[in-house]
Amino acid sequence: MSRVDAHKELVRRLVDEVVNDRNPDALEEITEGEITEAAKAWIGPFREAFPDFRMEIVTLIADDERVAVHFKCSGTHRGEWRGHEPTGRRFEDIDEIYIFRVRDGKLAEAIAVEDTLNRMRQLGIS
Repeated sequence: MSRVDAHKELVRRLVDEVVNDRNPDALEEITEGEITEAAKAWIGPFREAFPDFRMEIVTLIADDERVAVHFKCSGTHRGEWRGHEPTGRRFEDIDEIYIFRVRDGKLAEAIAVEDTLNRMRQLGIS
C-alpha cells in the first residue's frame, strides 16, 4: 500500500470503525496526540445526542502529509445537544469538510468546517 493510500485508510477507519461501528478504542491506533483526546471529547457527547449518527465519505483526497475529506452525516436528535433538549427530529446529508495532517502514520491534526446551521434548521432549533 502506498503512503497516500495508507493515509486515506486512516480516515476510512476513523469513519467505519470509530464513528459508524461505535468503537472509540480504535482512536488510539489511528490518531496521536491532542487529536485523540479532542475526538474522544467530541464523539462521546455527540453520540449521546445522536445515538444513530452515521458518516459517509463522499470525497477523499490525500498527499504525503495531508488528507482532505468531504463527509455527509445524518442522525436523530435523542439527547441534549448544545443546550437544546431532544427534538426527535432527524438531520440528513449534512456536509462536513475535514483536512487532517498525518504524522508518523497517524492522524495528528485536523481542521474542520461543518454545516451546523443546516443541521440546526433540520432539527428545528435554529
